[in-house]
Formats: sequence, structure tokens, C-alpha cells
Amino acid sequence: MPLPDWARAHGGPLLAAGIRSQPEDFQVTEELGYAFSGDGEHDFLWIEKNGANTEWVARQLARHAEVPAKDIGYSGLKDRHAVTRQWFSIPRWHAPDWQALDIDGVRVLDVQRHQKKLRRGAHKANAFRIVLRAKQLSKHSAALEQRMRLIQEQGVPNYFGEQRFGRAGNNLELADGFAAGKRLPRHKRSIAISTMRSLVFNEQLDERVRAGTWNQVLAGDKANLDGTNSVFDVETVDEDLRRRCKTLDIHPAGVLIGDGSTRGPDAWLAALAKARVEPGTRGLRLRVGDLAWGITDDAVELSFRLGRGAFATVVLRELVTVEDVSRRSGHSQTVPRPG
Repeated sequence: MPLPDWARAHGGPLLAAGIRSQPEDFQVTEELGYAFSGDGEHDFLWIEKNGANTEWVARQLARHAEVPAKDIGYSGLKDRHAVTRQWFSIPRWHAPDWQALDIDGVRVLDVQRHQKKLRRGAHKANAFRIVLRAKQLSKHSAALEQRMRLIQEQGVPNYFGEQRFGRAGNNLELADGFAAGKRLPRHKRSIAISTMRSLVFNEQLDERVRAGTWNQVLAGDKANLDGTNSVFDVETVDEDLRRRCKTLDIHPAGVLIGDGSTRGPDAWLAALAKARVEPGTRGLRLRVGDLAWGITDDAVELSFRLGRGAFATVVLRELVTVEDVSRRSGHSQTVPRPG
């Protein structure tokens, strides 16, 4: 099922470019954002993986540690066709020997101790290093640099990336099936609900981008404090709010639909109400932190940081039309949830 071509904030793509020509062209480093206790019943492993998806690695760790796979903790799913670094937690029931761990494509970089299991969504941010490749790319260097300065100063629309909707948008069919009363396993039910909320959010954001207000707080909005889940109601817009919004301290927030929402297909709204999904919010704008770049004749190398729940692909689509070379070349791909 094809996805809409949601509006871009900074103009059309400047060129077509390939990503993931090799795993090293797409690197993600998880930033956990809290200190370890140094003791406790869990080992925390800082793992670099290449050509392996997160869930598969978790199962291998469980087998080595002789614990159920459900007891392995990780904060977010990371791509398979990439070099990624992330934390895993493992119960110390049998005091596993991590020096003896032998998993193809996996290296243990560090081992720490902590008192609590690593929970989903517990990390603070992800740092990306991405190489985009195209022939004679340097002739676009002036336009690329101008576009990246805009992104640096103004951020990008905080769309849910196409990964959220599955290969070719197939998760939309899953959402429709759930809304029609189809019984789904728990993990697929979760995917269906996330798909519903993400699509309706993206439609709201698309309207704000087309209206030129995706980066402005308006009377009646909720405002999101940058880097947090904190939101507050905007009754009137004064100069202080305008200044804070312009400096990316706050962002307008959109609605994640749930029980009691009125926007979205009726069948979806009824399914969310039946499932007692609470409405939520999400910032309409995404700050792209520590953005830096280098341009050669056939590649542009980007590095940047994004907060939890953000998608690197929504940054890239403001620059180029992206072709995922790993898919063209037949590499299988695990669709990541927001990092």
C-alpha cells in the first residue's frame, strides 16, 4: 500500500542518492543517558553489531547466558544492514563468561553492572553517521550546504519515518485488519496501533507544513519542551513564546490519537477506544543536533544526533531522494522502530 508523499519543509530533494552501499555507510550509536550502579543482578553489554538485527542478537545472548529471551533487555531496535552500537541487559543468574561469547558480526565493547533491567525506550538519543553516495555529487555542494544550514537552524518536520509503516506500507493493512476485529498476537497488535497513530499524526503534520506553521506555536496548540516529554497549553502567543520557538527551545505539538479522539477513520477510532489507548502528543518539529557534513565528488558524509523516537530518514528526505541500496542488492532488512 503506497504511502503519501508528505510535504517537505525546505524544498524538493536536491538529487537522488544511495544509502547503505555497505554497512559502514550507516552507523548508529545509542546514548543511554544515565549512569550504572556498578552492582546488581544485571550485566549491561555495550555491543557493536554488523549485519545482525537486535532481536536476533538478544536471542543469542539469552542462549549464551542460559536465560529466557524475554529477560534480555534492550532500549530500541536497530537496523540490520548497518554498524550499530547499543546496550543489552542480561540477568546474572549463571554468571556468564562474556569473554567466551562468539556471535557472528557481534563484538562486546564493554561490560557494566546495574540493578535494573534495561527497558524499551530508556535511552536518551541516537548519534548517526550516514554516507550518501551519488555520481558527481560535488556539483550540488552549494545547494546541499545551504539546505543543511536551514536544517541546522530550523530543524525538520518530525514525521514518523516510512519504517513505521512496514515494507511498501504493509502495516496499514495490519491496522485495517485490527480495526475490523481481526485477532492479532500482542506484538502485531502493538504494530497496528502504532501504525494508526503514526499515519494520522503525519497527516496533521503534513497540513501544518503546507500551511507554513509546522515551526510556529499557535493559540490553541500544545507546546513541547525540546528534548523532553513535557507539554503545556498555549492560550495566547506572546513575544517570549515566539522567541523560544524560534530558538528551538519549544516546538508545537500534534496529537497521537487514542480513546476520545475525533480525527482519523471511524473504524480506527473505534478500535483505539475499545483498546483503551490513551491519546498522546508528539512534537511537530525535530531538532537535528550536532549536524556536521563533508562533501566529496561522489559522497556526502553526515553526522547528527536525534532524540529518542525520531527517524534519521526524515532528515535525509529534506535533502535527497534516497534509494536503499541494501534492498536493491537483496539484503534482508529488519524494520526498526524509532530508535
